Amino acid sequence: MNLPFFPEHDNSSFFDLLMKQRPEFTFAVRGLGRSTVPAPEPSSGASALPVPQGTTVLALKYREGVVMAGDRRATEGFQIADRRIEKVFRIDEYSAMAIAGAAGPCIEMAKLFQTELEHYEKLEGVPLSCEGKANKLGQMVKANLPMVFQGLVVMPLYAGYDVARGEGRIFKYDITGGRYEESDYHAVGSGGKDARNTMREHFRRNLSEDEAIKLALLALYNAADEDVGTGGPDLIRGIFPTVKTVSAAGISDVPDQRIRSLYDDLIANRGKGV
Repeated sequence: MNLPFFPEHDNSSFFDLLMKQRPEFTFAVRGLGRSTVPAPEPSSGASALPVPQGTTVLALKYREGVVMAGDRRATEGFQIADRRIEKVFRIDEYSAMAIAGAAGPCIEMAKLFQTELEHYEKLEGVPLSCEGKANKLGQMVKANLPMVFQGLVVMPLYAGYDVARGEGRIFKYDITGGRYEESDYHAVGSGGKDARNTMREHFRRNLSEDEAIKLALLALYNAADEDVGTGGPDLIRGIFPTVKTVSAAGISDVPDQRIRSLYDDLIANRGKGV
């Protein structure tokens, strides 16, 4: 099989290269086209389409970096579309991204973001800065704006460890690609408000890793208790939220066994009225 040959181009963006050389393979039809693509005519039935939706994800800072977590449920209207969807992705050695919104475009954006950063590093010989990664993701969210009118909303949450500054950083976005840095924590998705309320009540600076993971799981548990779209821990099927830590040591996955143990304690304490 002959691999495609891409001639030299004038910048380090894989996304721009793909748009220029092979526009037919861009993600416009899936919601990730450039913002120069005309917005589709709104469809009266667009909101009724059975598009799986990812729900609640969050990030909060701790002493060594950032904890990022997300529930595992995807919904289609009032039905559960998937009980095991992954919403928290490792992007590179010091970056993680969580997604909420239309599941298909969200996952495609995460994959494209991974490729974009790999492409930049191969061409430039150095990784993009934490600030640059956050800006690049904002450009990709802005590019999805035409599809927002069809109900295919992508709402990412970005967490990175800034090697130059020696700290974890959290960035949130609006549907136009606006990028905003959060100083302590944030949550997005249908249960985002409930998760933020829990973190607001219990968060404090310089949490240990264990304390931050416990708070992330508590916030998701409380969100699932209030929001039908957010999945709680499923002790029967062994399905638990995805939790990753972002620190100077890189991206680490918190194992399910540890998460189950923490939830067992949480549920036991709730049963005692604690």
